[in-house]
Amino acid sequence: MNDNSERTSSGPRGGRGGKREDRGNRRGMFRRRRVCKFCVEKIAHISYRDAKLLAQFVPERGKIQPRRISGTCAMHQRKLQTAIKRARQLALIPYVTE
Repeated sequence: MNDNSERTSSGPRGGRGGKREDRGNRRGMFRRRRVCKFCVEKIAHISYRDAKLLAQFVPERGKIQPRRISGTCAMHQRKLQTAIKRARQLALIPYVTE
């Protein structure tokens, strides 16, 4: 018959439904959930003029950090994104680094 008929339907790598044998040994790998810096400090308005604050959310490459890395909530991430883009337009923070 066909060689493909010999393969199991457990996936492309031949695993058994995604279960790992060493899963019980990983107790120390708990990562604490990040909290929104703006919610904690009760910052209502994110100003595009505050370049020092905005620089914390723009790494060396010049990209805007995503929510899952920066830890901001969705509402503050949208405000932060707008402020960073406005600050870039006024050359307060760079688009990219050299």
